[in-house]
Amino acid sequence: MFDKILIANRGEIACRVIKTARRMGIKTVAVYSDADRDALHVEMADEAVHIGPAPAAQSYLVIEKIVEACKATGAQAVHPGYGFLSEREAFPKALAEAGIVFIGPNPAAIAAMGDKIESKKAAAAAKVSTVPGFLGIIESPEQAVTIADEIGYPVMIKASAGGGGKGMRIAHSADEVAEGFERAKSEAASSFGDDRVFIEKFITDPRHIEIQVLGDKHGNVIYLGERECSIQRRNQKVIEEAPSPLLDEATRRLMGEQAVALAKAVGYDSAGTVEFVAGQDKSFYFLEMNTRLQVEHPVTELVTGIDLVEEMIRVAAGEKLRLAQADVKLDGWAVESRIYAEDPIRNFLPSTGRLVTYRPPPEGEHAGITVRNDTGVYEGGEISIYYDPMIAKLVTHAPSRDKAIAAQAEALDAFAIEGIRHNIPFLTALMQHPRWQEGKLSTGFIAEEFPQGFKLAAPEGEVARRIVAVGAAIDHLLNERKRQISGQMRPNGAVRFDRERVVMLGAERYDIVIEDIDGGIAVVIDGQAWPVSSAWRPGEPVWTGHVGGEHIAVQVRPILNGVSLAHAGASAEVRVYTHREAELAALMPEKVEADTGKKLLCPMPGLVKVVSVKVGQEVKAGEPLCIVEAMKMENVLRAERDATVSKILAKEGDSLSVDAVIMEFA
Repeated sequence: MFDKILIANRGEIACRVIKTARRMGIKTVAVYSDADRDALHVEMADEAVHIGPAPAAQSYLVIEKIVEACKATGAQAVHPGYGFLSEREAFPKALAEAGIVFIGPNPAAIAAMGDKIESKKAAAAAKVSTVPGFLGIIESPEQAVTIADEIGYPVMIKASAGGGGKGMRIAHSADEVAEGFERAKSEAASSFGDDRVFIEKFITDPRHIEIQVLGDKHGNVIYLGERECSIQRRNQKVIEEAPSPLLDEATRRLMGEQAVALAKAVGYDSAGTVEFVAGQDKSFYFLEMNTRLQVEHPVTELVTGIDLVEEMIRVAAGEKLRLAQADVKLDGWAVESRIYAEDPIRNFLPSTGRLVTYRPPPEGEHAGITVRNDTGVYEGGEISIYYDPMIAKLVTHAPSRDKAIAAQAEALDAFAIEGIRHNIPFLTALMQHPRWQEGKLSTGFIAEEFPQGFKLAAPEGEVARRIVAVGAAIDHLLNERKRQISGQMRPNGAVRFDRERVVMLGAERYDIVIEDIDGGIAVVIDGQAWPVSSAWRPGEPVWTGHVGGEHIAVQVRPILNGVSLAHAGASAEVRVYTHREAELAALMPEKVEADTGKKLLCPMPGLVKVVSVKVGQEVKAGEPLCIVEAMKMENVLRAERDATVSKILAKEGDSLSVDAVIMEFA
């Protein structure tokens, strides 16, 4: 076994590998760029080596710098994590030449499977069912359109060396193919250093299901069940689960056996994932193979009890697999949510800045429920514009799917983040969605269920009453603290207006009464008493306790004369008044926001790549105005309505902050 390994990565996956290595008694070496000098993985590792400037192309993607760091620290092996160099065939070759072990598959397997074009050819040769498509190199947009016309729409344009949704576009027409081809090539070049793309048929109403495989250097390969990753946005996974609610045991075995056959055909000898696109009728087609550890590997670890990072390290050290196929058992259900630094209200555009508050829910097992949080950030840290916007992966495991979803919903409610925009409100709304809860999934789920984008929902029904009860309990606690201030002239007993209150949930009015009961208070709403108990203290960002006998978590954020509360996918500003205060508050004028409809504002911090229009030009609704790059993704900003460009205030190459004015319209 190795004494010391280097992790050629950053963020949560670097921290994840360090945890397992530490448990195995293996010392770790972190590498970091200028932007990651104070990163969590640097602090966690036994040693750290600086490898260059912030852009990945000058640091994390430079093979020579990784090899030099290994030599300088005496690291015997390298774990690549995912992304960056993890699927670059030249990387393990360079390590081997330097006498360093690669904790991953052999270079030949990476060459055969890591390239999406070659992997489809290998799958076809191994008689694995594949999606119709053109696997050759496409030289021009015109050729791409010709190929797409022959295959039939819709088609998927994909980067050959891609992953994580980068360099991927779905096109429904020739015009979309031409534009998508250029964007996919550009993103592929900047993210992977390889601009080759291919085109294949896009299966309508598909599900994304993948099989985890594990091989050793002695010819043994097993599969560890499947993961369902159908909840995607812009081809990037948002929620994953294991097992899949679609599959039965027979289909699982068929997919697993095909995945193992393919892995054996290319001599695969590490952890890897064979991805399939599945129809609602349980038909499935080979999509691609990822020759690395997957982002969503924790759900497989929780349902199988197998530490995939440990197995990768043991296999790399030459050990045989410790498990046979018959030893693999699936226990319970696991759900993972990817928490991103992005603003769901602004069409999920990236958000950067400092994590003023970062308080994840407690990890561990309690009453049959496991909560796990894989992260690479900390409170006070920065979210950089240079890398992937993932903050954390929140995973829950329970005996059944319903309980795993309920646990995930509560854990998301208990996850407090301030300082940047994030997608937790969207994730909590997804957990409450009936179609998700029923398991009726497809990769089009988000586009179909949120066609106008995501908007924060106002609380309704029981959720509204829970929020009213919590808001009233918070106000009551604050009032009790105020009553303890000395020098007040007050009667000894309770005052009526202390107990009879008006709770404003946004514009909705609730007349409530607060009663004392054993263990706390009861909030009477419409004649029904809701017992409330909590150890919450003012200033804490999450209220946890019991409402109506049910344990819940509620996000709490102070606002002027009240609190903003978020729970179960709903959010509201809550203000608690006496009856007289409520009468006066109703007379207050409302502030109207300024009209910014005649300006194009930069929706996130980013770099202006292209300005597509000129002053005086008439533009139609939907026409591209400019391209802004942020976090390795190129975002096309389009005209919302017909207009004439009157001013252009930004030029190509400018770095803009959020809400910076790019152009104005007449």
